[in-house]
Amino acid sequence: MAVVAEANIGSSIAVEREALTPHGKKAVAGAFFGLAIDFYDIYLPTVALTPAIIYFIPKNLPLQTTATLNFIVFAVTLIGRPIGALIFGHFADVIGRRRTTMIAVGGFGVMTLLIALMPGYAAWGYTAIVLLILLRLVDGIFMGGEYTSANPLAMEACPKHLRGLVGGVIQAAYPIAYIAIALTVTIILAFVPAGQLNSPYVQWGWRIPFVIGGVIAIVFLFFYARVEESKVWEAEGKTTRTKAPLVELFSGQNLRHLAQVFLMMTGLWFSVQVAISFTPTLLQVVLKEPAKSVINGLIVANVLLAVSYIIVAVMGQAFGRRLTLIVSGLWTAVLATLFYYWMTANAAGHGSLFVTMALYTVALCLSISPWGIVTTYITERFATGVRASGYGVGYSLAVIIPGFLSFYLLALAKVMPYIYTPVVFLALAGALQVIGAWLGPETRDVEMAATLAPGTALEPHEPREPRRRISPT
Repeated sequence: MAVVAEANIGSSIAVEREALTPHGKKAVAGAFFGLAIDFYDIYLPTVALTPAIIYFIPKNLPLQTTATLNFIVFAVTLIGRPIGALIFGHFADVIGRRRTTMIAVGGFGVMTLLIALMPGYAAWGYTAIVLLILLRLVDGIFMGGEYTSANPLAMEACPKHLRGLVGGVIQAAYPIAYIAIALTVTIILAFVPAGQLNSPYVQWGWRIPFVIGGVIAIVFLFFYARVEESKVWEAEGKTTRTKAPLVELFSGQNLRHLAQVFLMMTGLWFSVQVAISFTPTLLQVVLKEPAKSVINGLIVANVLLAVSYIIVAVMGQAFGRRLTLIVSGLWTAVLATLFYYWMTANAAGHGSLFVTMALYTVALCLSISPWGIVTTYITERFATGVRASGYGVGYSLAVIIPGFLSFYLLALAKVMPYIYTPVVFLALAGALQVIGAWLGPETRDVEMAATLAPGTALEPHEPREPRRRISPT
């Protein structure tokens, strides 16, 4: 009877573990909405500020210089993210995921509101663009803390068989956020004209999306206050660590895991820099496509990108993260690169804008869809005691090299036409993703709550079985 009872208990526990608990649902919703707000704020410069960048810079600058300055405003945000990951990853592993998330979101909400109050070049000269860049850097530091703490909390609350799908849903917050900001700017531009320095949008209309971003970040804090702390971290976060999280992360086995993730993520970030960060500037500033039409095209492209995230996430759950990352890296290096080249050639030849945006949409979905696996894969690579640090640093540190893409493009323009230089880096992105994923193990069967001896790291290709309760009879 005792054996039967024990079997029934074990069966009920197994069934319970298959369900996403109310705690887990709140954690996943918090990670999704937190990342959506994060990405909304990240891409404010490329969508909301691009039509108004002349507000912050002197007149008659060369187009390439204007495009580079606009890109720098965006790029410093990405450079701030790994700094934030280092700072907030430590605190997420030491004081908890939930509290750290709230501090980070509150911080970038305030920074975004401050940017909305900025004067321009006419009032402050070059100080305006310098201060804008500095505020965006601090903004990026706080943004780096949001997903560093919130996403591991969500993944630790998720059953193994749902981790792939849930990770894809969380990452799909990016295109949804992009759609939200693009729609916001489109509506504003319909009533507030842009174009000249004295036009309403350039003088004050661009501030509206920044105010919205800051306000929704503050409002989000009231929701996230209802999210519970990670049960996995509370049970294991302190017992599996004998050193400071960053010391443990940058040593031994964890360092090898981090190096492999860094290589793979460098490729993925090059894809983002080319397909997402630089392309709106290329189309609007360099190739002179109308801003409103480009933004409308970006809305459609990102609807399909959200779907592609989920498709690749499901592929990763069905066929394994490693294989899916390798295959998707190959299609980035070959297919996405070809479609991006055709897009640029069509735009440069004054072809149909519809065709240009259709080609861009295909290139975008092919090159960025592998991000649907990123959150799941990286959190599975690190043990509980260093998971937030490992995820945050692994996710963000790799952005530094791709973050200077605009300078690489200027250098490469000495040997080839400037408008085609992004194609080279998109091919490089796919190659780095393939190599990085190939060097890593499969992680689909990792136990996130596996108990480890102090100071040791989890080997993803050797999942640990949960401890079983033995009946005293």
